[in-house]
Amino acid sequence: MSRPDQHLAEQDLERLDSPPSAHIQKAVTPELNAFHVEYLAKATFFCLATGGSAGLDASPRGGPPGFVRVLDNRTVTFADWPGNNRIESMRNLTFDDRLGMLFLFPDLDLFLRINGRGRIVDDAAHCASLAEGAHIPKTAIVVAVDEVLFHCGKAVKRGRLWDPASRLDRNSLPTPGQMLAAMTRQDQAAADAIDAQYDNGMRNGLYG
Repeated sequence: MSRPDQHLAEQDLERLDSPPSAHIQKAVTPELNAFHVEYLAKATFFCLATGGSAGLDASPRGGPPGFVRVLDNRTVTFADWPGNNRIESMRNLTFDDRLGMLFLFPDLDLFLRINGRGRIVDDAAHCASLAEGAHIPKTAIVVAVDEVLFHCGKAVKRGRLWDPASRLDRNSLPTPGQMLAAMTRQDQAAADAIDAQYDNGMRNGLYG
């Protein structure tokens, strides 16, 4: 495949693409409306985009329906649960508070997007309000909404994301253990041990 070296300017993009329709432009709002709140009450997954001094980051966030809590029509909040402990999103927010949230809804060909500004809090009462079962987060992110919009789901359709035929056979790709063992020059026994630890963490270590 050839490697293009041309970088299009903004005016080139405007020439190549049709402008958004009037109803699309009007659908971008500076605050949550009743429809957005209904969708957030069902949301179980979103990707969080942030940027900092070291570059950009996109990380997945998930939880039970409504894990992103609506505080008012200009503010939402969610718990920061442990992941790989790189805390890149959190570090970025201490440098640049701008963020983007892209919500996916299983079996729906639709996205919800929120762009805003986030701050990290460790207020005990606030964190306790975001508990999942007996688990209470150490910190949470409070987001001041700048704009919110629904986004068409053509990417979901092109990727056949919800099509059962698109499900991957777990054995068709290298496992986390196999990849990490190869990168650290360890043997198959080490790969198996890493995979066992990973599987146990996915079953029993979601909150720690």
